[in-house]
Amino acid sequence: MRRVKVNVLILAGLAGLPAITTTAYGEEAPASPHTFTSNVNLVSDYRFRGLEQTWGQPALQGGFDYSHASGFYAGVWGSNVSGNSYPGGSLELDLYAGYNGKLGGDWGWTIGGYGYYYPGSDYDKAAACATSTCASQTPDTVELNAGLSWKWISYKLSYAATDYFGANTKTGYADATKGTLYQDLSVNYPILSDLTINLHIGMTNYAADLASGVDPDYTDYKIGVTKTFTGGWNASIAYVGANNDTAYTNVQALSTTAPDTRDVNQATVVVQVGRTF
Repeated sequence: MRRVKVNVLILAGLAGLPAITTTAYGEEAPASPHTFTSNVNLVSDYRFRGLEQTWGQPALQGGFDYSHASGFYAGVWGSNVSGNSYPGGSLELDLYAGYNGKLGGDWGWTIGGYGYYYPGSDYDKAAACATSTCASQTPDTVELNAGLSWKWISYKLSYAATDYFGANTKTGYADATKGTLYQDLSVNYPILSDLTINLHIGMTNYAADLASGVDPDYTDYKIGVTKTFTGGWNASIAYVGANNDTAYTNVQALSTTAPDTRDVNQATVVVQVGRTF
């Protein structure tokens, strides 16, 4: 899910790869159109679209990215998650690919696909299913996305090509949730060469309500700052949260029969430190 992740094009710059190479004859060879980067991060609380994924615990995250001069990009990213949210699972693995391009001036565009996978996780492994029959349903999800950007402002719309993280009639929803939309409006304004203000607001619009009639739609937000250091190091601090207390407070843990509940949308400060290579 969407997280502490640096844009592929930004990563290419942070990696410090040489723009040109020199041949044995002293001639400048053309720059390679291929860029490979990697990243590793430690976060105090993994939030995806404002909601807790690690039940308030830290997460170790990392990934690998490839980009081509044509604008094509692809990558893989992973993080630990809580079995309280993803019964039977402890890992999130994301695969993504797409294209970035320019429209002229300071305008840009992006289009792509994103897959979220949770090895071993299935809602039929929830504690409540130990004493009753539950239908098998994984939280794996595929999204398509498209967006526009202008300087330090970006907008992206994501469309769920599958049920949204396993939300359907098997898991307590009134209908299937294919077609769920997520809108992301972000501002990353550089106030210094190594310091950036991060502002974000997102809206999740489910394609179906809960079977109980509760509307699961919500808005999430983030206010933060990111600092880069020499050697590819970076750190950030952000205030993150989401609304709709009716749906996201006192959420029952899925992996235990104990009365373990949590407000997964509660606002909190998230600290991150990481490095790109």
